[in-house]
Amino acid sequence: MSWRILTTVIGFGLLASPGLAAAPPPAMQETPALLEQVQSGALPPVGQRIPEQPRILRRFAGGDGPGQPGGQLNMLVASARDTLLMTVYGYTRLIGYDDRFELHPDILESYDVKDGREFTLKLRAGHKWSDGQPFTTEDFRFFWEDVANNKELSPSGPSVELLVDGKPPKVDIIDERTIRYTWDKPNPYFIASQARAAPLFLYRPAHYLKKFHIRYTPEKEILKSAKGGERVGRWIEIYRRLDVMYANDNIDLPTLNPWVNTTPSPAQRFVFVRNPYYHRIDENGRQLPYIDRVIFTVAATNLIPGKAGLGEADLQVRYLNMSDYTFLQKSTKSAGVAVHLWEASVGAQIAFYPNLNADDEVWRKLMRDVRFRRALSVAIDRDELNQVVFLGLAKPSNNTIMDRSELFRPEYASRWTNHDPWLADKLLDEIGLTERDPQGIRLLPDGRPATIVVEYASEETEDIDTLELVADYWRDVGIEMLAKPQTRETLRRRTFLGEAIMTAFEGVVTTVPTADTSPKEFAPTTRGALQWSRWGMFVESNGKQGEKCDMERACKLLDDLKEWETTTDPAVRRKAWGAILEANADEVFSIGTVNGIRQPIVVGLKVRNVPKEGYYAWEPGGYIGLYQPDTFWIAP
Repeated sequence: MSWRILTTVIGFGLLASPGLAAAPPPAMQETPALLEQVQSGALPPVGQRIPEQPRILRRFAGGDGPGQPGGQLNMLVASARDTLLMTVYGYTRLIGYDDRFELHPDILESYDVKDGREFTLKLRAGHKWSDGQPFTTEDFRFFWEDVANNKELSPSGPSVELLVDGKPPKVDIIDERTIRYTWDKPNPYFIASQARAAPLFLYRPAHYLKKFHIRYTPEKEILKSAKGGERVGRWIEIYRRLDVMYANDNIDLPTLNPWVNTTPSPAQRFVFVRNPYYHRIDENGRQLPYIDRVIFTVAATNLIPGKAGLGEADLQVRYLNMSDYTFLQKSTKSAGVAVHLWEASVGAQIAFYPNLNADDEVWRKLMRDVRFRRALSVAIDRDELNQVVFLGLAKPSNNTIMDRSELFRPEYASRWTNHDPWLADKLLDEIGLTERDPQGIRLLPDGRPATIVVEYASEETEDIDTLELVADYWRDVGIEMLAKPQTRETLRRRTFLGEAIMTAFEGVVTTVPTADTSPKEFAPTTRGALQWSRWGMFVESNGKQGEKCDMERACKLLDDLKEWETTTDPAVRRKAWGAILEANADEVFSIGTVNGIRQPIVVGLKVRNVPKEGYYAWEPGGYIGLYQPDTFWIAP
């Protein structure tokens, strides 16, 4: 085993490799809120609820150290669908990142990787679901055989992360704690799929879901479980409604998360209570989470900043923006809260995506001309934009990775970003856009004014202000921009159909990669990539839909990605990453504005272990998941 792999299988204070001796857990202390249930016999004592080798947390990102159990944490959400945020925030994963962006086994006791194609996962002995039933490899077998490979539940077969060259793995159940996945070639996406904010769950609570699966229960018995008044024709309708580990809105579905949802959806107030069988403990023998209950209260999105500023939330991380910061700061003294500013992780607060697959032949040819993309980029005064819209707290940048990444180079952020309207004019003239109408707008080769309709789906004040400023910058060089709001669904559909000429959307989310992080977001690999949606769909569908890439510099990205995918050599992977990032910066496949903006976080004065400085990202870590919210606690 290489040193790099060895470091990934060692948890905080707990040697996790099968061949290494694990430190014994400390003497356990019973959780006060559960003591009555233990004394009555409704729950076994804590020593019988946790795994034989629990995950022991000895380092606390917030810096306040081990805490005391108890208390309630109030948070605000925008809809009943936000129950999924508990899955995201709780960040309980087979393998997960810590706040240093290092991977550790979490639910797993250990994992071992050989040649990048054989993955052996070891579960913790005695680990239980939230209802007290054993968590074993039977839960993995059930998912693999009865969900991923069930033609009715999964018509397309296993997820793409479980396929290498279109082939699934060989899955071996070694024993009730050990399972092995083996491919003929390396699978570079397998581990990462487990550490995501929205993970690829490889397991299900089989003991619960078998009651609703036709292989184990007659369909007529399954249909009897339909709720009153619910019209259900087949068993799969019931099964799909109940198998919602990510959505987290089935209160009967056992979980491994730190808190368990107790409120049926829809509702205006959701109550999550501690999972008495949770697998993490602190160094003093306290079972986590520290906090007994988390309350999600639904509020209108535009009211959440005001409510948080008035102290109606003990912790608020979503639905706040820098435009709310001044108000929040003024409210701190009277509301009994503090406001932290974390660095938001996105390649660009807002980026412009020229549609290289646009149906309009004239615009498509312009968008594919690198001189046009470069001209639009250098026409933007990012320094002024930063001062006017973001109070000078952001960093002018391309739509690229951030300097926290070990792969970062300054030129990735700065290439073609210096404000130079003279150069923009020169490039546009070189293309042949020399004629102008009476208003000073350049004319396209077919005589139409060069008016770009930029479609966007944001309601954020900063984004709308950015669009207005960029429109001024582009008009100064003879390009008119009209901003057109759309829903996200409509924006993506119109882009794929080639109807949208250009879109404005948030930047890349893969902003702190290592050499082992996939660079596929920077290549035409998915339909969701707005600058080359059709090319991405072609790759995503294995050539069944979309269009094959026909632009040399963009196609080269796929070759570089393939080089990354087919090697386990860190040096080769770093080289592939460098080629991809260099091409994105030089070719300006998307036009970035600023990044590194600050995300306000409202924290109650009694809430401990929430870092004052943090990294706010969907990936990696699910917003606050990197900082292990199960270690947050309420001071008396």
